[in-house]
Amino acid sequence: MNEFIERNVRLSWHAAKRSYEVVIVGGGGHGLATAYYLATRHGITDVAVLERKYIGAGNTGRNTTVIRANYGIPEAVRFYQRSLDLYASLEEETGRGITHRQKGLLWLAHSETGIRAERARAELNTAFGAGTEYVGPDEIKKICPQLDMAGGGVWPILGASYHPGGATARHDRVVWTYAEGAMQRGVHIHQRTAVTGLIMDGDRVTGVETAAGPISAGAVVSAVGGHVTALASMAGLRLPIRTHPLQAFVTNRYGLGFDPIVSSSNLLFYASQTAKGEMLLGAEIDRQPSYSYRSGHHFLQSCGHRAMTLLPFLRNLRVLRQWTGVCDMSPDYSPVMGKTGVGGFYITTGWGTWGFKAIPVGGEQMAELIATGETPDLIAPFSLDRFARDRTMADRGSAGTH
Repeated sequence: MNEFIERNVRLSWHAAKRSYEVVIVGGGGHGLATAYYLATRHGITDVAVLERKYIGAGNTGRNTTVIRANYGIPEAVRFYQRSLDLYASLEEETGRGITHRQKGLLWLAHSETGIRAERARAELNTAFGAGTEYVGPDEIKKICPQLDMAGGGVWPILGASYHPGGATARHDRVVWTYAEGAMQRGVHIHQRTAVTGLIMDGDRVTGVETAAGPISAGAVVSAVGGHVTALASMAGLRLPIRTHPLQAFVTNRYGLGFDPIVSSSNLLFYASQTAKGEMLLGAEIDRQPSYSYRSGHHFLQSCGHRAMTLLPFLRNLRVLRQWTGVCDMSPDYSPVMGKTGVGGFYITTGWGTWGFKAIPVGGEQMAELIATGETPDLIAPFSLDRFARDRTMADRGSAGTH
């Protein structure tokens, strides 16, 4: 891997105009991908992305880089499988390296109930296009020899679902790839530009207020992570979103050879190895809603203890660094995308612990909606009005949501 590939990235900056066809609030993965696909798929380049800090400063730069499609409801499986496919072809499409690595993902079962759940997951995933198979202890040990199959005598590994398409990618390179691709086609990206209000004309959003002055727009897209409820309230919109911190950490280098991503819903942790050889670990969201980005020793102790139960070699490693992001959680643990009922205002939110996985497909589908005015079939089930219609998409399909 070329550690200096970043030098080849060409980002071009422009002064802000007073008017754009589309303004996207939030310069993370979803905002940048939406701008990229507006330009590349629909020829809409009069677009501004406004980021209050620097691109990728929020949750896109604070995640654990897992890409997968092995979710628990058909609509989610189809949606994330499309994202998996887009990620797999992104390097070829853009000519940029994002360190995409297909690794496979083991979702471990520690009880008879867990075995039934993973068998069901495998059947559902396969039926709706995301290849997943059930594997027994012998196959598990071949896929990941480092696992203690006895689970420390407490959490024996009895089986697992195996999702061969599970992958990882470098989050910063995903950000730069989409930003560069959008900029090359004429999109403006403005860093250090906080949105302080929305401009309304009756019941329609017609622009945004910033510290540098107002910007009018034909459409405003909220791709904000962490403070989406505050932005939506400026349009008189109340969102069913609560924000929770999510912590993660990496260790010093371990000999390369830990191939898969490993997850356990019972022990509520997941682990993978970075391209540098570091072990990357995450766990469940903090219980208390908060916008805090502070990390704590309690998380290290709790997550580390659980992980070492199944991966004893971790005892010989040291924590290298730790960080926190924030997760916007909807009541049914599924994203909220599309029209809002407020004219000219669109949202992509509720990304919980699965936002990085959905960056390509989220951007592609939101771009299609904005360009055509029609809600694409892939995101129609995730509309905001599903709660009023009692059509929730309940899917706690992550080790981080329990």
